Amino acid sequence: MIYASLKELSAALAARKISSVELTRLYLERIERLNPALNAFITVDAEKSVAAARIADARIAAGNSTPLTGIPLAQKDIFCAKGWRTTCGSKMLETFIAPYDATVIVKLEQDAGMVSLGKVNMDEFAMGSSNETSYYGAVQNPWDKTRVPGGSSGGSAAAVAAALAPAASGTDTGGSIRQPAALCGLTGLKPTYGVVSRYGMIAFASSLDQAGPIAHSAEDCALLLTAMAGFDEKDSTSLERPQEDYARTLGQSLKGLKIGLPQEFFGDGCDAEVMAAVRAAIHEYEKLGATIVEVKLPNSHLSVPAYYVIAPAEASSNLSRFDGVRYGHRAAEYGDLNDMYRKSRAQGFGAEVKRRILIGAYVLSHGYYDAYYLQAQRIRRLIANDFAEAFKQCDVILSPTSPTTAFKQGEKAADPVQMYLSDIYTIAVNLAGLPGMSLPCGFDQQGLPIGLQLIGNYFEEASMLATAHAYQQATGWHQRRPDGV
Repeated sequence: MIYASLKELSAALAARKISSVELTRLYLERIERLNPALNAFITVDAEKSVAAARIADARIAAGNSTPLTGIPLAQKDIFCAKGWRTTCGSKMLETFIAPYDATVIVKLEQDAGMVSLGKVNMDEFAMGSSNETSYYGAVQNPWDKTRVPGGSSGGSAAAVAAALAPAASGTDTGGSIRQPAALCGLTGLKPTYGVVSRYGMIAFASSLDQAGPIAHSAEDCALLLTAMAGFDEKDSTSLERPQEDYARTLGQSLKGLKIGLPQEFFGDGCDAEVMAAVRAAIHEYEKLGATIVEVKLPNSHLSVPAYYVIAPAEASSNLSRFDGVRYGHRAAEYGDLNDMYRKSRAQGFGAEVKRRILIGAYVLSHGYYDAYYLQAQRIRRLIANDFAEAFKQCDVILSPTSPTTAFKQGEKAADPVQMYLSDIYTIAVNLAGLPGMSLPCGFDQQGLPIGLQLIGNYFEEASMLATAHAYQQATGWHQRRPDGV
């Protein structure tokens, strides 16, 4: 059962072949046995999980269930969950117990009836591309434990890849769902900005952050996104749109579909094996009836510098609330109030978070705001306009997800710029607010997964998922599992 799809698990639960309690205990046993070597989970509370599974079993018995009721999942430790420790991968929130549920938690657990297995590891405050910045230690990639799982949703990806959970929630600010999905051989989706509520999701960069699912297949992601999405009056950026069934177009023919290849994403800078796998996937799409067209994203080379002005600026503002006064870490010894602020923040935040706070404060400071922050926002508009022009010629855009497969732990830790360039293909999507997803499209000679990125137009998640699903029906990359887990 641990390798079953969400649809198969749903059918097994409905037919009473297995109970939610039995299924939950199966995963909890795997977490207890395998998590020490992977460090995917930060917090597990078996009692809470089994209690939720009992409620799910009662819902199924009463005929009051959804297709996801009783299915366990892992929650990224960025979502507030009432009564659960919620750390955001930081010492700053090491002892914080959330007093309320994030909307994503409400929708998946209360409304859909899914069962939380616990809170999974992540880069501190979602700032990182390797899950090495977590206060709770680095997460290991199940395909090769000497390598990173990607970030910031590295715990989510590692947990699903190692079958510690059948699915997980994640968040994506510059590639933090898609890049770990690519590095761990999974399918991960970032929806259009505003489709999933950010209420109760601890903020990194408010104009970029978006929650989404990580699972094995496009079909699984469609089921999860259907449950996660929807208008929320508690989030001022939430979009009021009709409720969608994102699985409704799965199985449709790709005949007539136009796939755009941005020439800027197919030049130098990408590993040869990654590019070969992506080109093989393009050929597969042609066999499925899709037409390939070349498109241009002329300002995409500016996405990384623009992002690393905008995201740190918003982070410096959002993280100012962690001051040691109301909640979070407070220094044990200090002189006056200013000394308490300084020591609490110096002790509570890790090096990467401090780096971004300092950059953000600098670009927002008097005399630099116009030169940096305002200029970055203008570039952001140009990038969005480029996508708008590209989508006049195609239905979906295809590219590599990451320029390389999973790199060794510590390999890029001393060079932040090299680490930032890991997200070179994903960041533009967040700047434009578009939906994007990653799906497996092959393996390199070392047996490491390679990810393919699909980018859709605004609110075209269903079409994007159908495009991914058709490829997964014709190939088996998403069904491969790492050895020894």
